[in-house]
Amino acid sequence: MSSRIPGFYRLSSKERFNIVTEGRGLSEDEVKYLSGEHALSMDLADSMIENVIGQIGIPIGIAANFKVNGKDTFIPMATEEPSVIAAASNAAKATYDHGGFFTSISGTIMRGQIQVLDVADPYAARAKIFEHKDEILHHCNEKDPTLVSLGGGAIELEVNIIQTTNHTMLILHLIVDTKDAMGANAVNTMAESVAPIIESITGGRVVLKIISNLADRRLVRARAVFSTEAFGGKEVVENIVSAFEFADFDPYRAATHNKGIMNGISAVVLATGNDTRAVEAGAHAYASVSGHYKSLTKWEINADGNLSGSIELPMAVGIVGGATKTHPVAQASLKIMGINSAEELAGCIAATGLAQNAAGLRALSAEGIQSGHMSLHARNLALMAGAKTSEIDKIVAQAVGEKDLRYDRILEITKAVQRGG
Repeated sequence: MSSRIPGFYRLSSKERFNIVTEGRGLSEDEVKYLSGEHALSMDLADSMIENVIGQIGIPIGIAANFKVNGKDTFIPMATEEPSVIAAASNAAKATYDHGGFFTSISGTIMRGQIQVLDVADPYAARAKIFEHKDEILHHCNEKDPTLVSLGGGAIELEVNIIQTTNHTMLILHLIVDTKDAMGANAVNTMAESVAPIIESITGGRVVLKIISNLADRRLVRARAVFSTEAFGGKEVVENIVSAFEFADFDPYRAATHNKGIMNGISAVVLATGNDTRAVEAGAHAYASVSGHYKSLTKWEINADGNLSGSIELPMAVGIVGGATKTHPVAQASLKIMGINSAEELAGCIAATGLAQNAAGLRALSAEGIQSGHMSLHARNLALMAGAKTSEIDKIVAQAVGEKDLRYDRILEITKAVQRGG
């Protein structure tokens, strides 16, 4: 099915639901959970986290017009922020006829860190660890035979010596291929189980044993060409490039620039039951590896005069384990996308982040961010003012026409509509 559906946003939520779920292999339960007919049971919620008392619903919308590596796909996005999904869809439309998004990933490698203190001779201890490399890796892989059977597992070691203010630390990195899992449980289990062996080899004291969320050997890249005509012309595109340069040099701008990217990325990560905090931490750490916090994207004008964008960042996501398997809505989201591997999911997420950034920069470089954002935000303000669903469109239309989207004005309009004025 093509992801290009004219007037998709004008359809009812039921019509959109039927389009994106038809033929996707969703179970009856997944359909009911995704549509909201079934709420997440308290028993299931209680099995996921501790001290459960309830739950909060986050809307899931669909970003349309996405073509990723030649495949049309609908992108489920879980977010409370208006305009995010519409913006991503519009940006994807501007690149669709240029082939859409093209992605690649460096692998599915994660790092587990083991901190060793009180080592008398750290350089000799480092050498000893490498002498026992096969023993260490074998022990780690015994802890996850399933992962090994799938072609993954601990594959390499790195050892660094760090001199801090108070300590000389030996830091061992377990390099683990986690395949289609995000890998935190597997890596942490390996790191904890091998700690006594590391202490025996080094004569030191192991303290921390934990995965690193700076997944710099699990980088995803996406690129796309966006139509200059669709984006408003040459001047707007030139402004977009200068806005990127601003973000790449100024950390105050880069923080907001990258936040806009994460609007798209985190929404897909959440919809698929993955760890938003891990992905966000990795992204922002990667933006800082040069010692200067920079843009996660790059923007250029290509030889044809169109806007060329690319993104590169760590993407530690999986399609097995954790909430990706236990939450029925996460499973439904993966089926809607037609995802078959963690690498494929990472590519779709990166494409969404690139689209989100393109849309944000276009708005900033043309009419300003508030025009589109606040028009959609006005719907929330109308609800806050007590508007009924049938009254919202009329209220928003009047507020937008007046170019006055303050809450107090929308409250006045709402009261007038309800009085029949």
